[in-house]
Amino acid sequence: MIESETAESQALLEAAKLMLVAARTAPKTAGRDDIITLILYGKEKDAIAEKMEDIAIERKIEGFKRDARNVRDSHAVVLVGVRGDRSIGLDCGGCGCLGCGEFDKSEKKRGNDFTGPTCVFKALDLGISLGSAAKTAGMLNVDNRMMYRVGTAAMKMGVLPEATIIIGIPVSAKGKNIYFDRAK
Repeated sequence: MIESETAESQALLEAAKLMLVAARTAPKTAGRDDIITLILYGKEKDAIAEKMEDIAIERKIEGFKRDARNVRDSHAVVLVGVRGDRSIGLDCGGCGCLGCGEFDKSEKKRGNDFTGPTCVFKALDLGISLGSAAKTAGMLNVDNRMMYRVGTAAMKMGVLPEATIIIGIPVSAKGKNIYFDRAK
């Protein structure tokens, strides 16, 4: 016999692993994969929530505290990041530079949450990978929600150090989806 709590816990970690596969296999611009993924659970997951609470106090943004509660109540967090400081050579200017040569030479600066400038195509790749990961969770009936604030905390903690942008996707299986109809 496998009791419900044990089975659900194991299934959530398996679902998180499948979400990483979905993020990895999502289409990428010019076939160049600069996506970075990681699963956090247990103490490491709770450390992210603690950092989010610190940021809520420091920046006076209640949303960080609300999302930290969601992270604490989740079984795991899937992190999806991108190495957005790498150009792809299209010279589109979407990053705010005249072209990829200027972008490559530009100083990358850490903002409040992420590092920029970021190649717009790398940001698009991140979005597609996140969509694939969330879709996979949804197909497995795993509750999830993309949260930029989770990524902010991960960045400040130095998780996925090569990433210029990180987004977190907490996952859970409860009687009611904890990520929607939330109090502010």
